[in-house]
Amino acid sequence: MGEQPIYTTRAHVFQIDPNTKKNWVPASKQAVTVSYFYDSTRNSYRIISVDGSKVIINSTITPNMMFTKTSQKFGQWADSRANTVFGLGFASEQQLAKFAEKFQEVKDAAKLARDKSQEKGETMSNHSQETGRETPSSNQPSSINGTDDEKISHVGPEAAVLKSENELLKSAVEQSNTNAKKWETELQTLRENNARLVDALQESSANVESWKKQLTTCKDESDSLRTQIAELEAQCNEASQEKQRNAQLTVRVQELEAELQDKELELENLRKQAETIPQLMAECESITAKLQAAEMKNKELEGRVDGLQLDVEDSRQKQGQMKGELKKFMDMLDGKIDELHEFRQGLSRLGVEN
Repeated sequence: MGEQPIYTTRAHVFQIDPNTKKNWVPASKQAVTVSYFYDSTRNSYRIISVDGSKVIINSTITPNMMFTKTSQKFGQWADSRANTVFGLGFASEQQLAKFAEKFQEVKDAAKLARDKSQEKGETMSNHSQETGRETPSSNQPSSINGTDDEKISHVGPEAAVLKSENELLKSAVEQSNTNAKKWETELQTLRENNARLVDALQESSANVESWKKQLTTCKDESDSLRTQIAELEAQCNEASQEKQRNAQLTVRVQELEAELQDKELELENLRKQAETIPQLMAECESITAKLQAAEMKNKELEGRVDGLQLDVEDSRQKQGQMKGELKKFMDMLDGKIDELHEFRQGLSRLGVEN
């Protein structure tokens, strides 16, 4: 069956700063796919994440691991084999809770597999004692209940380990390609790793003893790293405020990405509007010409209005003069009428007297 994904989500990936052992260093520029893988051949579980062509998480889950929620949307776990602490920033509390729940399930499954392997090893040991056969020390499962680093030190030749890793990576890539197109980049990466592992296999076949010494050295370093991780976990409790700030920065980065998308849409709209500028300029020039013509006509009309106003003033003056003359004429007419009236009255009196 090989290695298959059993759960997939998306998150921002961080790793602890190897120098300060306190600050978080972003391992991805944006949210990437993070998946749980189950290896039916080894009966083991891994967390794998790929950003483009780069593998940023390759963590084998052991019963001793602990996933800790440090904020509402951020969690972390320590990996002694990778000599680092991984941190994940999620978009919601529900995604973090689901990932933590899956981590506990996988951890319990790994513990159950370890216990079964231990029982199987004890049964084989008892059977060997009953039949009087002595098992070589290199093949005894003496560290079945130990850590992953201790298990590696008791594995057979390194060539077999590298070959097994090669087959597992190839199987995982093939399975990923059937699931989604987004695993195509990981397939290319794993193929490159496959070629590198083949080269390493060819080189390691001539240096098996050197590899064994290096494995022993790695075991000693692993013990030292466990001590450092214990100290680091104690320091992480004091750095909770810094972790919360990092989580807030992650949320702020997401908000800025959304704002950037909005700005890009706005810029696209402005570009489309800019395409209509020549047409608007032509219309503006046409309107300007019409406006100039209208201003010229306006000036002409203003000249005519001024002439008409002068005519009106002359007419008013003439009308005033005519009114004055008419008034004089009316006064004269009234005088004449009065004279005629007096003359008539005189004639009437003369007629009466005669």
